[in-house]
Amino acid sequence: MSTILIVEDETAIAELEKDYLELSNFDVTIENDGCEGAARALNEDFDLIILDLMLPNMDGFEICKMIREKKNTPIIMVTAKKDDIDKIRGLGLGADDYITKPFSPSELVARVKAHLARYKRLTTSGMPENEMIEIRGLKIDKTARRVYINGEEKTFTTKEFDLLTFLAQHPNHVFSKEELFKEIWEMESVGDIATVTVHIKKIREKIEKSTSKPQYIETIWGVGYRFKV
Repeated sequence: MSTILIVEDETAIAELEKDYLELSNFDVTIENDGCEGAARALNEDFDLIILDLMLPNMDGFEICKMIREKKNTPIIMVTAKKDDIDKIRGLGLGADDYITKPFSPSELVARVKAHLARYKRLTTSGMPENEMIEIRGLKIDKTARRVYINGEEKTFTTKEFDLLTFLAQHPNHVFSKEELFKEIWEMESVGDIATVTVHIKKIREKIEKSTSKPQYIETIWGVGYRFKV
């Protein structure tokens, strides 16, 4: 079931949209405040967002801009304004469509279905899915070379990413510092294995709740490291 987020401060309109979308078998969430709507849009995964332009605390333009900086989720902007400049600005910020009040609920549902179908075609047309490793809140996107911990993206250097990925791909296998140095830095370790310790420390600081009690990368004293599953 596709999930829809409606960010609309007029409760009656939001509930009407929700009713029609649910009749078409969509799972719908409503937020009436701009800041709260932005937080839901950024921190949760929705298949499409219906975004009102005029909202309390944060307007639709700003929310649209924030979403587009992080996600490609289809956005339909809704407004009572009929000025072309607003439409141009909204589309320029990355909105996929623009609908002006008053509109028929059936028209909104039709547009939602069309954009979801289009987005599905674009994301599945011959493009292989990103290769992922997911373990207890840790997600490693090998294709995009991005790391997330409980949904929050963390910035990794090239070698930090390579080291974490290598360990995660070989769970419960104990590797010595020398083996890791040779594998990641592609050279024999000659007095440089301390760099492995430094990189492990930096990785733990980014993915572990407690670096003193790591839940992912475990130190095997006198031997090396292993990735726990």
